[in-house]
Amino acid sequence: MTVIAQTRPAETARLLDQLEVRLRWLSAWTIHNANLLRPKRDGMKVGGHQASCASMTAIMAALYFHALRPQDKVAVKPHAGPVLHAIHYLLGQQSLDRLQRFRGLGGAQSYPSRTKDAIPVDFSTGSVGLGVAMTAFASLVQDYLVAHGEVREEDAGRMIALLGDAELDEGNIYECLIEGVKHDLRNCWWIVDYNRQSLDSTTADRMFRRFDDIFETCGWRVITLKHGKRQRETFARPGGAAIAEWIENCPNADYAVLTYLGGVAWRERLLRDIGDRPQVSALIADHSDEQLAALMTNLGGHCTETLIEAFDSAQDERPTLFIAYTIKGYGLPLAGHKDNHSGMMNAAQIEGLREALGIAPGEEWEPWAGLGDNARAALEDFVARSALACKPAEPVAPAIPLPARLPVPDGADQSTQAAFGRILNDLARSGEPLADRIVTTAPDVTQTTNLGAFVNQRGLFRRQELADVFQHARIPSAQKWIQHAAGQHIELGIAENNFFLLLAALGLSAPHFGSRLFPVGTVYDPFVARGLDALNYGCYQDARFLLVGTPSGLTLAGEGGAHQSINTPLIGMGQPGLTLFEPAFADELAAIMHWSFDHLQRPDGGSVYLRLSTRTLTQPQRSDDSWQADALRGGYWLRRPGPGAEAAIVFSGAVAPEALEAWQQLAEDMPGLGLLNVTSADLLHRGWSARRAARWRGEPAHPCHADRLLADLPAGAALVTVLDGSPSALSWLGAVRGMRVSPLGTDRFGQTGDIPDLYRTYRLDAAAIVDAMADLLLDFGG
Repeated sequence: MTVIAQTRPAETARLLDQLEVRLRWLSAWTIHNANLLRPKRDGMKVGGHQASCASMTAIMAALYFHALRPQDKVAVKPHAGPVLHAIHYLLGQQSLDRLQRFRGLGGAQSYPSRTKDAIPVDFSTGSVGLGVAMTAFASLVQDYLVAHGEVREEDAGRMIALLGDAELDEGNIYECLIEGVKHDLRNCWWIVDYNRQSLDSTTADRMFRRFDDIFETCGWRVITLKHGKRQRETFARPGGAAIAEWIENCPNADYAVLTYLGGVAWRERLLRDIGDRPQVSALIADHSDEQLAALMTNLGGHCTETLIEAFDSAQDERPTLFIAYTIKGYGLPLAGHKDNHSGMMNAAQIEGLREALGIAPGEEWEPWAGLGDNARAALEDFVARSALACKPAEPVAPAIPLPARLPVPDGADQSTQAAFGRILNDLARSGEPLADRIVTTAPDVTQTTNLGAFVNQRGLFRRQELADVFQHARIPSAQKWIQHAAGQHIELGIAENNFFLLLAALGLSAPHFGSRLFPVGTVYDPFVARGLDALNYGCYQDARFLLVGTPSGLTLAGEGGAHQSINTPLIGMGQPGLTLFEPAFADELAAIMHWSFDHLQRPDGGSVYLRLSTRTLTQPQRSDDSWQADALRGGYWLRRPGPGAEAAIVFSGAVAPEALEAWQQLAEDMPGLGLLNVTSADLLHRGWSARRAARWRGEPAHPCHADRLLADLPAGAALVTVLDGSPSALSWLGAVRGMRVSPLGTDRFGQTGDIPDLYRTYRLDAAAIVDAMADLLLDFGG
């Protein structure tokens, strides 16, 4: 139930004005303490963006303590993170200790973080623009859950983004807008802190009203809050229309300069430009310098009455853009200065602000310092009765039971990509609880990444049903493109940023909405790199999803270098919160997918990345499942080294036939030669790193899986590693037990051709493996 403070609008605005001052002071003092009071052992600037906070305090006061409902979620402008901490400090949800350690180890984070901060954070932000677009996809996920009966329509919340106007330069925002049109976006607010300053300069004047056009074209309501109540009242007085016209035409840079210079400069400029107009000079003369400066900076984004009216006017599900004009550094000596983004108040300036607010020395951290008893009591009561104070903790979604195992597709010859599609198709037909929780998505590559069969079974998600007109016209097609509210596939355009942001939003469904989903997204493997920022963003906030990069490597021979991935194994290994697998065979893939669905919902789990191939391989004949446990740890011996073995071939993924052929050629002359199948270089490397870290922490250094595998070979043995990707992904294995390594892989842009030609040219064929082993042994013998 929404709890709203039952006060009159004027009284609410008065209380919010007082809260705005508290937020401005606490955020500024937190940053000042971190930079100028707290000891700095490294001598480095800590930072914190006092000016960027000050431009947001009225907006955040009105939003959090008036407009916000318990079911609403907010992505906060990264540079306004200290204001969010101040809000939760007033609520008693942020500790003084963490504020005092702002940007220090264990303290309040520089930018809002779901995983690092102690306060409730709906969306991590930091890389500008991503948190904004994320709210749109979170709204789409909420609609999906409403349609599937997991969230009641009346409980649907707004997904709200607070953003700086410079973030509107980010291209991913406009990619997101287009996707929002396709999916009939609703319940989404974006509130722009339109202070017209970026890090380097003031923003372009020519963008005035362009944002209105762009968003309105995409179906958004645009509400512009340019003038505060005091300005609007002044404009109605004799001479006021001329001042309104002057403000309308004043360049952004000039407005910033005059704001910084203050009342005397405002008076001089206004009198020079429009003082000869009727009654203007008299109107200006009615204001002292201080009053004139306050009037000219009374913009809509700093007027709580204006903000309340705007938020109250948008109480429906239509997506809404609020453009709130503000002053960067409002209320601080830094206001308007072009260098204020990274600048901060000096000791004298912060002391002046403290004195102006009536805060006694030593009481800087007191939430209500400088207020009388009655004012303090009124604010404490107002805050305690706000919806934010009654917001429940994030729900804990129950685990979804998994089948004992996933079926392995039949067939003597299969590719991992085709096997992936068949496994999902079998799941879709199975009726397992897992199948009902899978949501697939792709950036316009659904059919070519083998998701088509699952979509045929489960349908595309759309709130309003849309028939497949080709099917209706009885035109034969392998795809049943039926869209309905029960569908389980969300189709996207080819913008990979949107793809990863949707995966992130789906992957947060459990903590956000209390309903667990298993997002499965497919993308051409080389184009993982096109969405790296958004992929990192999703992993950073511990979103859980299964990413499938396919096809991969120059094995995609006919497509050429633009479609052939090289460094994606390194991306998978280097990305925290993501576990990379590169299976070679269908039974490996089935076991890994089962492990992945479990990993996605474990408290200590994470997301998973499968690097798959379109190359058809002959499947191995297994006598038992003894290989499986090792495969899920990162690798297993396809041919275990024999007694006295001095070497092994190590491979990953699609190059299995070449590795096996080379093994067969060498085995006669090298008895006991091993053949190691690395299913996850990531897990092997992670285990090796953890073993070494245990020593540094004074803990027992138990053998890692890579160590156990390679223990079948003597120290100094020869390893030839090979994969269709960067050779660095496997070359480190020699360091585990001091072995010689010759790493093969792709380290150049590919070209078109067939697999035999490309494998020979890029040294991935059996002959290259044999040559590499010979070189190693000759070098060793020499």
